[in-house]
Amino acid sequence: MTFQRARSEEQRQIRRRAILDTAAAMLDEMPVADVSLNELSRRVGLAKSNVLRYFESREAVLLELLDDRLGVWLADLEGELAEGVEVDAPPEARATLLADVLSRSLAARPVLCDLFGAQGGVLEHNVSVEVVKRHKRASLAHLGAMAGLLRRVVPELGDDAVRFGLLTLVTAGAVSSYVPPPPGLLAAFEEEPELAVFHLDLREGLQAALTAGLLGFLPRD
Repeated sequence: MTFQRARSEEQRQIRRRAILDTAAAMLDEMPVADVSLNELSRRVGLAKSNVLRYFESREAVLLELLDDRLGVWLADLEGELAEGVEVDAPPEARATLLADVLSRSLAARPVLCDLFGAQGGVLEHNVSVEVVKRHKRASLAHLGAMAGLLRRVVPELGDDAVRFGLLTLVTAGAVSSYVPPPPGLLAAFEEEPELAVFHLDLREGLQAALTAGLLGFLPRD
């Protein structure tokens, strides 16, 4: 893929979209940590200096991609919650079903979880204040939308829906950093089975953490 110099806003948006789509394709092949600006530039067919005309850093590219993917996930989650949570069930049953839907949905999106895992420690560094503010504005809107979805099925969460939504995303990122374990760790688990307690499954880990968290947020009689 090669581009001539963008001369209109429409052409610039096409370039930005091509960079984002290329980064997304790379994330289907490798973890966030392995996505380099050099390789991204090579694949998109632009000099690195030209990529930096559209995004100020690798981290800025990945933050925008995180915003995009989070929005897509929330659109899908609405239907998943409608199908997976019985709204007439008792509060604790609904909370358990909600944790099951969230854990299953997030585990099916390991790239999104990997982006969450890199967000605080990596992606929000090496970016300008303007990029951070733009990203956080988008995150705030998405978090509000997520809280609204959570309250539809567990209205007992009330204002805590925002906090639980944030903790869900942070937990997804944290657990995903251990999945999948590297070959050396798998070999250690095989040689000493008692060590396998550290072998986390993304969905199971999320379900346990989110179920405990949700039940803790429910009001006590």
